[in-house]
Amino acid sequence: MLHGKMTYGRGHDDEENSHFPPVITGVRSRPVSGEFPIGSHGEQMLSSSLHKRVHPYPVSEPGSARWDAKKEGGWKERMDDWKMQQGNLGPEQEDDAEAAMLDEARQPLSRKVPIASSKINPYRMVIVARLIILAFFLRYRILHPVHDAIGLWLTSIVCEIWFAISWILDQFPKWLPIDRETYLDRLSLRYEREGEPNMLAPADIFVSTVDPMKEPPLVTGNTILSILAMDYPVEKISCYLSDDGASMCTFEAMSETAEFARKWVPFCKKYSIEPRAPEFYFALKIDYLKDKVQPTFVKERRAMKREYEEFKVRINAIVAKAQKVPPEGWIMQDGTPWPGNNTRDHPGMIQVFLGHSGGHDTEGNELPRLVYVSREKRPGFSHHKKAGAMNALIRVSAVLTNAPFMLNLDCDHYINNSKAVREAMCFLMDPQIGKRVCYVQFPQRFDGIDRHDRYANRNTVFFDINMKGLDGIQGPVYVGTGCVFKRQALYGYDPPKEPKRPKMVTCDCCPCFGRRKKKNAKNGAVGEGTSLQGMDNEKELLMSQMNFEKRFGQSTIFVTSTLMEEGGVPPSSSPAALLKEAIHVISCGYEDKTEWGLELGWIYGSITEDILTGFKMHCRGWRSIYCMPKLAAFKGSAPINLSDRLNQVLRWALGSVEIFFSRHSPMLYGYKEGKLKWLERFAYVNTTIYPFTSLALVAYCCLPAICLLTDKFIMPEISTFASLFFIGLFLSIFSTGILELRWSGVSIEEWWRNEQFWVIGGVSAHLFAVVQGLLKVLAGIDTNFTVTSKATDDDDFGELYAFKWTTLLIPPTTILIINLVGVVAGVSDAINNGYQSWGPLFGKLFFAFWVIVHLYPFLKGLMGRQNRTPTIVVIWSVLLASIFSLLWVRIDPFVMKTKGPDTKQCGINC
Repeated sequence: MLHGKMTYGRGHDDEENSHFPPVITGVRSRPVSGEFPIGSHGEQMLSSSLHKRVHPYPVSEPGSARWDAKKEGGWKERMDDWKMQQGNLGPEQEDDAEAAMLDEARQPLSRKVPIASSKINPYRMVIVARLIILAFFLRYRILHPVHDAIGLWLTSIVCEIWFAISWILDQFPKWLPIDRETYLDRLSLRYEREGEPNMLAPADIFVSTVDPMKEPPLVTGNTILSILAMDYPVEKISCYLSDDGASMCTFEAMSETAEFARKWVPFCKKYSIEPRAPEFYFALKIDYLKDKVQPTFVKERRAMKREYEEFKVRINAIVAKAQKVPPEGWIMQDGTPWPGNNTRDHPGMIQVFLGHSGGHDTEGNELPRLVYVSREKRPGFSHHKKAGAMNALIRVSAVLTNAPFMLNLDCDHYINNSKAVREAMCFLMDPQIGKRVCYVQFPQRFDGIDRHDRYANRNTVFFDINMKGLDGIQGPVYVGTGCVFKRQALYGYDPPKEPKRPKMVTCDCCPCFGRRKKKNAKNGAVGEGTSLQGMDNEKELLMSQMNFEKRFGQSTIFVTSTLMEEGGVPPSSSPAALLKEAIHVISCGYEDKTEWGLELGWIYGSITEDILTGFKMHCRGWRSIYCMPKLAAFKGSAPINLSDRLNQVLRWALGSVEIFFSRHSPMLYGYKEGKLKWLERFAYVNTTIYPFTSLALVAYCCLPAICLLTDKFIMPEISTFASLFFIGLFLSIFSTGILELRWSGVSIEEWWRNEQFWVIGGVSAHLFAVVQGLLKVLAGIDTNFTVTSKATDDDDFGELYAFKWTTLLIPPTTILIINLVGVVAGVSDAINNGYQSWGPLFGKLFFAFWVIVHLYPFLKGLMGRQNRTPTIVVIWSVLLASIFSLLWVRIDPFVMKTKGPDTKQCGINC
């Protein structure tokens, strides 16, 4: 064991902790409320300057005798007089600098940056125009049926109406996009004053992992190292690793990581390198000597790189040893069996690797705390996958450190910007907006993706367009990683109530505004002031009347921590008692008959617990913030080959279907409180119904082939006037896309890749998600998702060409083949029938090529590196396409029979 004692078990001594610990509200030496401390001479200005900029103007009000007497004097004389009164007249230059610093510190820590009106106003006009054109288009389509192919026409109408609804739900939440700026220098001026205790809020950082074979310990170790080396006060950082697989491989790898951190962390801080994950820092293909002036840097960098390579070898040896489990199970270094040998039946385990005892680097500086956590697993209990593991981390961290803010990261998402947490604190610690902010979400950025991003892994359209739009309404959705939470929001509390605006006082002469007496208005103001004074104690009063055990569970120390808004642990508690309590709160039965997963913490009920968790917070009235620093805050790895990408999308879509059929469906939930804004609800509804678009998309992608094979079309011959609807619709679609790219900065290639993968994912993963979701709801058949592999290939983009068989590939391959068959059949028929048949063919060919072009990346993915497609895919797809084509040609179920001889008159041989 390394610098700590392994603690595991499932017992809990109720006698030792039967008393209710006192609520500690004065843990901090100074309150962190956003006020900037002022000397005694400024006390009279403190209350009035808390939420506004303070300027060095005279204290006396305009209109007073002293002001009128000085009115004729110059500005300098009045300023000198004010300084004399404040006892602050000294060297003018120093006073000006100090006043400027005080003034700067009182400024907001962030600000909204609205999109330029020259960019956003045309965008909104085109959206409105597109909506009007779409209404006329659908009206024309409905009023002009195709009588000889009524089935094809009706199918296309249903699909187009669904696409229109889906577009409205996706488009209008992007009506108010905004950017944001943060001011890190003001954050330091306000909370990190020289010679005074650091007032930045502590942060607990959560990292979760399950399977070391799919989530390599080297990747997890790099994430941990980037956290320990981040630019934040070390005494205010605590890193918690959740190992939900109870793997000794992960445990030993974290022990090695903690040891290497003693050398890596001081190197990072000494030379201010970025990023602070060694694997990615040493892989940078840039001039690493740029802006480096210390002569020892090259020598120390070379030595550190050698140390890291030795660290990698040790980690690889641990992973290699873990490939084969010994018959008797794993044995720890002290000779005792590893408690997690049975991954489904083991006690809870906590190991403090770094901390206040022994947690120092090679230069003697303190290191952040690193805690290994593996919650208890027993047969017969529902453990709720990742959501359950995250809730266990909430409780463990509350008992051991209880920071008021928490950052959660996937094991493959390292900190790319060492100031990322400071960026979030510019919002969460801002006295004006921070009190109502539940979390700050950062965009996901990825390494190791090929330049063309064939399968839209970067997802920039969502992160750079949709999320900016939501930030202008009530805030972005929570996407599962790269998010800094306010702990009180995860505990299910409502945001603090905003003070009501004072009622307008009117005279009796104007009956339109009511008849209120000034005396009553004055009394009302006094009563309102009394209510505001009692607002601070509202939560304590409410919680004193609730059943703590039913809400939070049977842990007095944890319940006490939930009432400590500023964080901290009771100073009277010993480390041994806290560890024992931490083991208790991660036991299997702790959440029984509590509100965990229902109203508290990460919400259960879907494999995409992130959407549900953010949705519940927004329904309570909280708002979230989208933070996009110039240097990406976090970077992760993405599944760049086709099969893994489709499986990842399948899991997301399946989670959305589960939410749609649950009690938390955005279409039905949250109306009672009325705190969720309508455009925000539109966005949440869209996140749950988008998989159902696959049904319309599959049908619509099959229509071109059917039209070509049956010589029918979904539209009648259109007039010149009617053609204007089609031209206007296409122009509005392209204009909307171009204007979105203009204000968001997304490239046209990224937008096009997103459009292509919308079709690829829609006809494969989303379709299977709908089927699996219906099976789960109607038949109770549950499907287990697999963790996406985070392993990397030594060859650049070697994984891009890897092919893994999955049934998800069959539907898009079938659609691709039948459209190719339809194109060949249509062209052959036109050649045989002469020149007059080419005109009607062009519309059908355009329709078919639209499908083929969107599926082109999928076709390249099937070919792989050797341009070979697995035989099983070819056989299934050709067989299905052939059967489908023959049936349509022979039966024509959607086409009304109007030609041919009468078999009743001439028999079968006519």
